[in-house]
Amino acid sequence: MIIRIKNLRLQTILGVHDRERERPRDVVINAHIEFDGQPSQSDRIEDTLDYESLTQRMTQFVEGSRFFLLEKLSEGLLQLIIEDPRVLKARVEVDKPHALPLTDSVSVESSFERKRNP
Repeated sequence: MIIRIKNLRLQTILGVHDRERERPRDVVINAHIEFDGQPSQSDRIEDTLDYESLTQRMTQFVEGSRFFLLEKLSEGLLQLIIEDPRVLKARVEVDKPHALPLTDSVSVESSFERKRNP
């Protein structure tokens, strides 16, 4: 089963320049999460990843962070997602809108694949 969280728009202090650390700036997060479960058969929240709860935790993490690097924020979000042992694969992309002149955004993507026992 795959869950996608699309265009989660949050604000945080992010950047290496003094001007970037003066006030929160926008970030846009997309997550692709493949997990082990068959919630469509049981129709029980316990058999799936609770994406509302996960999104709340992601929001708290981002809004409470003060990273210098986009890479560190992306990796931190990935680590939060893979805390659930049912997650088999995950990919997180974090966009920093208008990070450079003449661009819509700059983004960093982190990914994970759980090693399976043969």
